Amino acid sequence: MALSFLPCHLHPLPNTLTLRPSTPFSFSSPSNLTLRFSIPSASTSSTSSPTHNPLPPNFSPSQLLDLLRRQNDESSALRIFQWASNQPGFSPHSSIYHEILRQLGKVGSFNSMMTILKQMKSSGCAVDATTFLIVIESYANFQLHDEIDDVLQLMEHEFGLKPDTRFYNVSLNALVEGNKLKLVETLHSKMVGAGVPPDVSTFNVLIKALCKAHQLRPAILMLEDMANYGLKPDEKTFTTLMQGFIEEGELNGALRIKEQMVESGCVLTHVSVNVLVNGFCREGRIEDALSFIREVSEEGFHPDQVTFNALVNGLCRTGYIKQALEMMDLMLEKGFDPDVYTYNSLISGLCKLGEIDEAVEIFQQMISRNCSPNTVTYNTLISTLCKENQVEAATELAHVLTSKGIMPDVCTFNTLIQGLCLTKNREIAMELFEEMKKKGCQPDEFTYSILIDSLCSERKLKEALMLLKEMELSGCARNAVVYNTLIAGLCKNKRIEEAEEIFDQMELLGVSRSSITYNTLIDGLCKSKRVEEAAELMDQMIMEGLKPDKFTYNSLLTYYCQGGDIEKAADIVQTMTSDGCEPDIVTYGTLIGGLCKAGRVEVASRLLRSIQMKGMVLTPHAYNPVLQALFRRKRTKEAMRLFREMMEKSDPPDAVSYKIVFRGLCNGGGPIQEAVDFTFEMLEKGILPDFPSFGFLAEGLCSLSMEDTLVELVNMVMEKAKISQNETSVIRGFLEIHKIKDALANLSVILDRQKSRRF
Repeated sequence: MALSFLPCHLHPLPNTLTLRPSTPFSFSSPSNLTLRFSIPSASTSSTSSPTHNPLPPNFSPSQLLDLLRRQNDESSALRIFQWASNQPGFSPHSSIYHEILRQLGKVGSFNSMMTILKQMKSSGCAVDATTFLIVIESYANFQLHDEIDDVLQLMEHEFGLKPDTRFYNVSLNALVEGNKLKLVETLHSKMVGAGVPPDVSTFNVLIKALCKAHQLRPAILMLEDMANYGLKPDEKTFTTLMQGFIEEGELNGALRIKEQMVESGCVLTHVSVNVLVNGFCREGRIEDALSFIREVSEEGFHPDQVTFNALVNGLCRTGYIKQALEMMDLMLEKGFDPDVYTYNSLISGLCKLGEIDEAVEIFQQMISRNCSPNTVTYNTLISTLCKENQVEAATELAHVLTSKGIMPDVCTFNTLIQGLCLTKNREIAMELFEEMKKKGCQPDEFTYSILIDSLCSERKLKEALMLLKEMELSGCARNAVVYNTLIAGLCKNKRIEEAEEIFDQMELLGVSRSSITYNTLIDGLCKSKRVEEAAELMDQMIMEGLKPDKFTYNSLLTYYCQGGDIEKAADIVQTMTSDGCEPDIVTYGTLIGGLCKAGRVEVASRLLRSIQMKGMVLTPHAYNPVLQALFRRKRTKEAMRLFREMMEKSDPPDAVSYKIVFRGLCNGGGPIQEAVDFTFEMLEKGILPDFPSFGFLAEGLCSLSMEDTLVELVNMVMEKAKISQNETSVIRGFLEIHKIKDALANLSVILDRQKSRRF
């Protein structure tokens, strides 16, 4: 696509950004977000007539309401209201007060709202739950969810009003939308304690909260509990659950809910159809999505903008950008203009393919068509720059975002934090995490997951556990990924008891434990030689409805093979097969390793052949144990035949394969030239020899007066190891005066030092 038609004033490309590393992570708030808390100054006399849109002397409440709604700002509306309330014929009406409260709430003038509430009470005007819901919604719009309980107290104690079901529903929903799930629990407990009966909307909000917290099983139980209150789930109930399953990547679960919905006599609406279309598309099942649309179209469904956007997004997710552009053309034909969601899908799809220039072109096309980019648009480009290791350029793009009056959201911060963690800048990532909280941007489960994963990879488990505690106390949604990451980190560091505590804690907190959770702990228990407990955990896994997979069985198999217990290992493979879990190359490679360790090399070789006959591509993991066993038995010719066969017929040998062969040739007493030739071959592949064995080869070469060959090999080792010029000069100096042992000793020290730096 050509760029020549685009206007010259559009946003610059990321590679033209000027970097400002001195302040890489400072986001200043735009001035238009300043909150106003006080009543405007009464410079105009309260009895004077408003300058614009005057009212007749005997104005009615509807005329005043109409005039208030036509004001451009809350100050004008408040002046008109104050003037009108001082007129002789003024009759206080709740609709007038509600309009003023809404206008003040829009700009965050909360002190003024409290003053209006008192004035409303003193005027004798009826104050009801609707009045206070306006206040609650205003607080929620400014993310001041903690104030909601204070509003409830004010309503009950100062105004003598008892919150009803609708009041609780709206308040609970505001908390759910703000992701304040701990406050949802607290408010719902108050509702139950006050004896306020729930309705269908109450259950819908609570189910949405559970889905947001990734607690699908409790959400299903909540659905089943509705019947105990004489309530029937509606379209919203089922759609919320379907959306919850789709968010967790469980489309089949969503389809089961859809069947349940239809069986209950609840009709699929446009919203529920689009949720399922989106579910198919998210999994890349575009054909299934189109079949489903055809099926529901026979019942009167017509694709709308949401449907087309889901299809464009699905095609982009699966890399079919050309088809996505064609779908956008069809969308235009049907009378739907591409919106920010359409363009974001295309930009995201191109970024995933690494086509950053094409993504920027779509970005500019978007602006030329008067479609304003949003935070998601910028976040996608920022994320791609981070993945390309251009963190500073990504940060500068975040500055561009703020200059456009768009505040960075949690995704912006998460993207930058992840980029910093991936580029080993975790300390700066932690600084950004602290700034994020100071700016009033609440970290979500992904923020904590990124940082906890980074801390675990650096073995800073104490800090990781402290961050988990902070996450739980903040009321943030509990994500299974965070707990799985911590369990894995603890298991890798042999802290199995703490891993078990986290595992048990997940059940207490209602966080669903997946196959990954069980497999991680089972593997940890096996590596700690607690195989009986690992087997019990596998039984528990089955009881919870989770099927053991190859990772589960391979952990148990590795334990028995390392211990040389081939009978138990064979039982594991048999159980695995009978349970319908097909052994993979890792399974067979582990079993071959176990057979070799138990001295049953012939059986291992036969198993290797039978795997080849099954058509499996063998990996070094399967070959290496047999190679090692043959060399140990001085069966060098067989071992070399197997190695050459491996090069021709399977995955290429890895560094371990080369080192096994090198050690075998150097220590096996075979022809020295074969060992020399293999060393050159190995070095050409960029693989450095195992140094103790290289010492044996050097001794052999010296005893046969082949010092020139040894010098050539040492020079090649130094070149491949990228040893510094000074160090190279020292080693060559020793070689020139025939101090071979000193040269090799220095080389050994340098290579050991390099190895310790790598790890």
